Amino acid sequence: MTQFDKKVVAITGAAQGIGRGIALGFAAEGARLALFDIDGEALAQTARDASALGSDVHIVQGDFTRLETITSAFTEAAEVLGPVDILINNLGQTARADMSSFATARHETLDFVLDISLRAAIHCTREVLPSMKARKTGRVISIASDTALNGDLGCVDYAAAKAGILGFTRGIAREFGRAGITANAVCPGPTNTRAVQRMTEENRAKVRDEAPMKVICEPEDIAHAVLFLASDRARYITGQTLLVNGGRVFH
Repeated sequence: MTQFDKKVVAITGAAQGIGRGIALGFAAEGARLALFDIDGEALAQTARDASALGSDVHIVQGDFTRLETITSAFTEAAEVLGPVDILINNLGQTARADMSSFATARHETLDFVLDISLRAAIHCTREVLPSMKARKTGRVISIASDTALNGDLGCVDYAAAKAGILGFTRGIAREFGRAGITANAVCPGPTNTRAVQRMTEENRAKVRDEAPMKVICEPEDIAHAVLFLASDRARYITGQTLLVNGGRVFH
């Protein structure tokens, strides 16, 4: 038996990057996976790779900034796999091509970043907490960002959303700790995902050199931290923020 044998793990933003790395990490440890993302093609590939590791996988493609998508996806996943034991709120992104100074940011862009990087996690968590509370067990792990602590230029909206994740995590930890539920956050630094891969070599070098370790984080580094917090070894850890960023920001 592996450490997550038959546990049901729901992961948002599971198609690529950090979410994919987390999904494959849990698959290798025997978990049953509910994988959610808007990118159907990449999501299907992650599902195939997880299945090849022996995992039972159910996928739902959809826009998880929409409440009706969230509600139906979690209902469907519970019917297929059973109630969620571990929720990974990974969905989130910066404004990317629409990134700008806060003074010139469009209202639509600000709303989008808050929706995808904060509100989605709140609504997804509400879907799983009643069942976790009834069973007196559960893990909620949310992916934030060290930008929440550092306030990187051009990312005021993203920094606000991810700081919201930290506050949300602490609130959940305090309210539901008595029910045997833990809630923790992981803050990656710049990670080798599509966003970083699309940078110029000069910008990648700048990002790399911001960390004392002088390397860019890999999705697997985040996955290792998440799997630890989801495990029985972390049963007495809750309300905490773990930075996985090579020392780019200290906390």
